[in-house]
Amino acid sequence: MKGYKNAIVEYSAVCEALAAPDPLITDPTIMTAPTPSPLRRLYDRSLVSVRWLTDSPVAGEYPTALGTIVVHHGEMLSGKSAGVEVCVIDTGTAQVVVLPSRGMAVWQIRTGDIDFGWRSPVDGPVNPSLVPIHDPDGLGWLEGFDELVVRCGLESNGAPEKDEAGFLRYPLHGRIGNLPATSLGVEVNVASGQLAIVGDCVESKLFFKRLRLRSRVAVTAQSAAVHLIDEVTNELSSPATAQMLYHINIGAPILGEAAAVVAPIARLAPKNELSAGEIDQWNRMPGPQSGYAERVYFAQLSADDDGKTAAMLRSADGATGLGVSFDISTLPYFILWKNTAAEADGYVVGLEPATNFPNARSQETAKDRVVRLQPGQSVKFHVTLHPLVTESEVAEFQSRIDALAERVEPEVLREADPNWSV
Repeated sequence: MKGYKNAIVEYSAVCEALAAPDPLITDPTIMTAPTPSPLRRLYDRSLVSVRWLTDSPVAGEYPTALGTIVVHHGEMLSGKSAGVEVCVIDTGTAQVVVLPSRGMAVWQIRTGDIDFGWRSPVDGPVNPSLVPIHDPDGLGWLEGFDELVVRCGLESNGAPEKDEAGFLRYPLHGRIGNLPATSLGVEVNVASGQLAIVGDCVESKLFFKRLRLRSRVAVTAQSAAVHLIDEVTNELSSPATAQMLYHINIGAPILGEAAAVVAPIARLAPKNELSAGEIDQWNRMPGPQSGYAERVYFAQLSADDDGKTAAMLRSADGATGLGVSFDISTLPYFILWKNTAAEADGYVVGLEPATNFPNARSQETAKDRVVRLQPGQSVKFHVTLHPLVTESEVAEFQSRIDALAERVEPEVLREADPNWSV
């Protein structure tokens, strides 16, 4: 894809700060941390049974110049969650729940009394071994979908696709979200107050592919912001192509009737005829509606001179929101997923930075919306989540988006773009 050449292995300021962990933090296993608050599923507030590890290579208390960050590491014990590895990072301001077993997904973020996530009817987190990714209809991925952030990729990230014989070739949203991380570790920079949980997930198939995702879920002491700093590497001796989409999903209490998506639109089009029917309300959220069918909008966003852009779901009263920022040099497209179904059915909106649109893999390849990697070559992605819990925080983030919006004249198409929706 055009625009990737200059972004290959580009380190962010956060990456650089974490690149040299402070030598004072050398053996986290000698530190102790109090048991975290109980984990609960947002759907029904049921407790998740967890065995917290006392011999973990990552758990402990990490003092920094800005405050102490506490990391808990455990294993879920019951139901479909049995065997799922979990890390809880407490920055002093927010608790971030990371699922190494599920592609380093972020299950929930809690700051103050607000849970950032959504009430999925899936009884998760689901052990990947119980997710039938290769169901013949290609939709088995949906049986494990309940995270705040799940990565889609790496070979494919969109709609399921079958080969000429009718066999499933690419399942919905790819495999990376159901692959476990290995080599879990911690990087700490005491001076900057930053800490990252690091894990590697490898998507591989003999004769076909070996793509490594090295993911850092990074935080700063006394801050609620969460950085997803990912590197994807082609480890075979032949060229490869890849895709990535960050499926960021927000439900109540941020989402509600009259909540709005705020984004610096450069160009936007409905995915299909159904979505076109609500083009005048593309960013306005209705209340829960039983039987509501998803609407999807494809977009490109305005960015600053460094290629940075941002979007936000803002609550109806403007008092809370979730902001997302990312770099369009590696994530040039943005997808809005409106699934304002009944609460019991999954009332949720998705903000999705991506390398491409989530159409069938062959269609996106034909449009050159793939990342091309030479042997040993890598590409980096950096997405930041900004939980916003006061009116002033929401207003400040909106001002940032408004400044980006002023740089372009938005183009909103009333029908699907045949070059985008294929």
